[in-house]
Amino acid sequence: MPTGTVPAPRTESSARAPHRPSAVQFTRHFAEMLVAMAVGMVALHPVWNLALDAAGAGWLMENPYSGALIMATDMTVAMSAWMKVRGHRRRPIAEMAAAMYLPFLALFVPLALGLIGEGALMLWGHVLMLPAMAAAMLLRPSEYASC
Repeated sequence: MPTGTVPAPRTESSARAPHRPSAVQFTRHFAEMLVAMAVGMVALHPVWNLALDAAGAGWLMENPYSGALIMATDMTVAMSAWMKVRGHRRRPIAEMAAAMYLPFLALFVPLALGLIGEGALMLWGHVLMLPAMAAAMLLRPSEYASC
């Protein structure tokens, strides 16, 4: 820049757009969260069994409502820890945690009405987590671009 000239002010149109994750980044992050969730289920399920049995409340694992919420908690704890390690902020972690619980909560209504069975609750609760997680990621694409 020649001496004495002033650079043009940055305008909104000249500002860089937030970085969007590529399909590879999105898929890799999604897969990492799925692995963390599986680790959480495998690692924490026995802890719940021991603790609830010791408290005389082992039946909570067998109850479809509390059992589903315990399983969602197993997945959420591990996934949230992994997201924290990867540098995510609290809000996206909370949004992803909601994606773990909301499918089960929504399915409690048809379960209570006898429209679905316990097996369908577990199957569809897990299946519906996937689009719920993707939706949470798509809410903040720049959050997942740097991971």
